[in-house]
Amino acid sequence: MGAHLAGYREALARLGELLDAAERGRSATVRCGDRTVAVVDRHALARIYPSKVQVVAEESGWSAFIPGLPVAADGSTFDEAIGELLDALREYAEDWQDHLSDAPDHRDNWGLMQMICLSSDAQLRQWLVGVSP
Repeated sequence: MGAHLAGYREALARLGELLDAAERGRSATVRCGDRTVAVVDRHALARIYPSKVQVVAEESGWSAFIPGLPVAADGSTFDEAIGELLDALREYAEDWQDHLSDAPDHRDNWGLMQMICLSSDAQLRQWLVGVSP
């Protein structure tokens, strides 16, 4: 069962229950007046937004990009290209929060941006390549 809490005070008093529900992939919400806010676990976002990274071997090294996102990276090795792509994703997430969130071509990337911002570098690298660090 999910956790649906009415107001900030109840959310503070039952924060553990709220976080446990989110971690289990159950609905976890806080309602305050006419606003309802959902709490979502990073792992759930990673499942909803699977990595679509494409990595291509070239004569001089590797290129990595994610179709549909304005991010790309190059490196002399596979790991270097992935590291550069990770940096490019972080920069895009900053730009998205700063000004791209209202742009028609970018506003639908909300969940992906949350997943990027909530991930450590190791988690983001694992998401990109699909293996544990």
